[in-house]
Amino acid sequence: MAVKIRLKRMGSKKAPFYRIVVADSRSPRDGRIIEKIGHYNPLTNPATLEVEEELALKWLSNGAQPSDTVRNLLSSKGIMKKFHESK
Repeated sequence: MAVKIRLKRMGSKKAPFYRIVVADSRSPRDGRIIEKIGHYNPLTNPATLEVEEELALKWLSNGAQPSDTVRNLLSSKGIMKKFHESK
């Protein structure tokens, strides 16, 4: 089973915020998830990003592949650096 860490769009029309979730790669964008590990709101100034670091590192070490956007968000929090150092 291929597992991805990706964004799930929430909120109303023209006012989105995103949950950072772990999901099966075959499930739809807003479909069934395995676990929620954080959230991201690009509309606040500055953008709000909260990630549960322990859960993110656990899923990355178990083989979950982050999407490009999530990889950039995790890098900005320093989580990707910690993951590569722990290898």
